[in-house]
Amino acid sequence: MQQFDEMYSQASATQPGSPVRAHYKAYADWLAGQTDSSMLARREEAEMIFRRVGITFAVYGDKDENGSGTERLIPFDLIPRIIPAHEWQSMEKGLVQRVTALNRFIHDVYHDQDIIKAGIIPADQILNNAQFRPEMMGVDVPHQIYSHISGIDIVRAPNAQGEGAYYVLEDNLRVPSGVSYMLEDRKMMMRLFPELFSRHRVAPVAHYPDLLLETLRASSPASSAEPTVVVLTPGMYNSAYFEHAFLAQQMGVELVEGQDLFVKDQFVYMRTTRGPKKVDVIYRRVDDDFLDPQVFRPTSTLGCAGLMDAYRAGNVAICNAVGTGVADDKSIYPYVPQMIEFYLGEKPILNNVPTFMCRKPDDLAYTLANLKDLVVKEVHGAGGYGMLVGPASTKAEIENFRAALLANPSGYIAQPTLSLSSCPTYVESGVAPRHIDLRPFVLSGRTVQMVPGGLTRVALKEGSLVVNSSQGGGTKDTWILQA
Repeated sequence: MQQFDEMYSQASATQPGSPVRAHYKAYADWLAGQTDSSMLARREEAEMIFRRVGITFAVYGDKDENGSGTERLIPFDLIPRIIPAHEWQSMEKGLVQRVTALNRFIHDVYHDQDIIKAGIIPADQILNNAQFRPEMMGVDVPHQIYSHISGIDIVRAPNAQGEGAYYVLEDNLRVPSGVSYMLEDRKMMMRLFPELFSRHRVAPVAHYPDLLLETLRASSPASSAEPTVVVLTPGMYNSAYFEHAFLAQQMGVELVEGQDLFVKDQFVYMRTTRGPKKVDVIYRRVDDDFLDPQVFRPTSTLGCAGLMDAYRAGNVAICNAVGTGVADDKSIYPYVPQMIEFYLGEKPILNNVPTFMCRKPDDLAYTLANLKDLVVKEVHGAGGYGMLVGPASTKAEIENFRAALLANPSGYIAQPTLSLSSCPTYVESGVAPRHIDLRPFVLSGRTVQMVPGGLTRVALKEGSLVVNSSQGGGTKDTWILQA
């Protein structure tokens, strides 16, 4: 399998003196002058600071002695992932195009359903989708924006010419997480290696909370000049609670739980020490099912009773919108290039990974015959769970997955096993290549905008292609070099 390394023009070459790509040259020269002891000391300093700040996530599969999900430190790698300006400019245009089309698609799904009438996507794949919310039919949301915060997962793999080509692996449009790690990784790099930022023109990311607040305020249905924005969290036991608290603090808005909110006369209020205060925008980090016990799951204590009435009346904005998940389902992903052509009349700038839809008999037959070579994913799966990486699986694991696939073909898609690009990473044995991906965060308000870069996730296990933090992955700072 061909390899593409971000830093070295020969993927297997990670030793000093190996051919280095032009945009990494200054960094490689600096790295060659560092001692193992100084790098190790800086890694230990980073771990100490991250632990002190509380930059952790919960792993639900691991239980502590109290039966709670264990808290883990997010592994942070000292070696940045560097992208030259011209590559980012092309990627940024592709991201704006893709997210614009996805927002048009979600609006269409809950209104005229033109894409179904045109025969582009089968009706049952949308209307029977677990994330389709009939309660949203005909509901108008501000500026027709549904996914205000989108996390688009991008990978790089060798193309036919052996060069690295970018592909969209997944669209995360419901409650994408990870942006706090992007911001904290940059702060850490600037603290540990200030000299590097005088040698490189690295585009800033620290203004992300300002852009996020601007995006949220732009979604407000109120005419007030200062809409009240809150961040709704499921609570401290959620795996991304650090991020919820971090973003609320960075934006200077209240972090609330469902019990802090109530609805009166179709308006939402939060309880404060000075009495009720009207809420205009809710940046929710709670899944649809738990938002309103009167409409969705009646046993939920994480949301607010009556919230959907206030939402449908146009008295509060929910970001991301209810029902947005219909567009980030993996069974809908293969149709995004056609969405771009249908809604925008443009050719996609960023390509999808070739995908087999197991609901189709021919695709299922191919998948079953080639399980050992493919990656098979549950259409509703997330976090690296519910998937088979054929080349890394045992015969028994493959046969177990075959049975699950036969029992519910429409619940799965399959993709070729991409050789994700690698990037030099500081591991126990020294500097070695590890596979990476990239999650840029795209904000859709009055305009579509983003900070340059995103969260680079790295598979710390040698040879692993699974970068998710829940599966042992770590993170890197992402540098977009300014032209």
